[in-house]
Amino acid sequence: MFSCIGYAAESPKDALAPFTFERRDPGVDDIEIKIQYCGVCHSDLHTVRDEWGGTMYPCVPGHEIIGTVTRVGSAVTSFKAGDTAGVGCMVDSCRECESCRKGLEQYCKPGFVGTYNGPDKHIEGGATYGGYSSHVVVDKHFVLHIPKNLDLAGVAPLLCAGITTYSPLKHWKVGPGQKVGIVGLGGLGHMGVKIAHAMGAKVTLFTTSPGKSDDARKLGADEVVISKDAAAMAAQGETFDFILDTVAADHDINAYLGLLKPDCTLVQVGAPEKPLAVNVFSVIWRRRNFAGSLIGGIAETQEMLDFCAKHNITADIEMIKMDEIETAYTRMLKSDVKYRFVIDMASLA
Repeated sequence: MFSCIGYAAESPKDALAPFTFERRDPGVDDIEIKIQYCGVCHSDLHTVRDEWGGTMYPCVPGHEIIGTVTRVGSAVTSFKAGDTAGVGCMVDSCRECESCRKGLEQYCKPGFVGTYNGPDKHIEGGATYGGYSSHVVVDKHFVLHIPKNLDLAGVAPLLCAGITTYSPLKHWKVGPGQKVGIVGLGGLGHMGVKIAHAMGAKVTLFTTSPGKSDDARKLGADEVVISKDAAAMAAQGETFDFILDTVAADHDINAYLGLLKPDCTLVQVGAPEKPLAVNVFSVIWRRRNFAGSLIGGIAETQEMLDFCAKHNITADIEMIKMDEIETAYTRMLKSDVKYRFVIDMASLA
């Protein structure tokens, strides 16, 4: 075991604060990483405040991790000390169920082990601690190669926001000649616009904020529709091949389902607190599909990173120091970030 420093919440009401803990030394299949950057995901805030239930305290969040390999186990050949490596939302899975055998670890039947707030099989009764820390030790299967041509801080959010949007766009075969809608321009939405544009689709952004129109076009949107404008929405009726909804607040999903062509799909990746109310006639009338998607498997995440390297895609970020995390959470709740916070972990010292 070796000592690490990080930031943790001790209860749902406590602010994140300095925290010292121990990590395991690398086993034969493990990789130890000194963390350089960690993205800030809305899931971090939900978890530390126990808004989804089941948080184990103390909680060290963070699952968008970029760093430098410091030690590797004897069976590790894919990385060596000094390499740049990444860790996303998962650090383990059963490896045996049908989903895992297909490379879909995110749909592991018993459940994947989260990078934080998951059951740590190496410590009886312990929980995994995430990337708001100096180091992390992870099984080699769940460690990713980071392309050399991309800004490392901007890569960090790709390990959650990037793969969350890439996976459904790839699965539903988005490409040239298709009209694709992205709902919402936040951490997820801005990545959806960039990736769909790079895939060759004609991209329309839907937003409630007219002030985001210029940003959307700079990111790759061909068109911007203000969703509060009923006439503008009606003009888009039954013209979309695919829609990716990234909004995590309550909204009228039927307004977007009605924009799909027959037999086409809307995929929900934003997770509103309350269930969305789907009018069955929104899907029955044109044989439309309403689906969901969760991150991606390890192989697909590596594929996403390589795709982003080819198209020079990173997240638009604001860098913060570790002790600014509570301010960042407050701003995130107000959607006051363009478009993802990333912690410079050198500030942890």
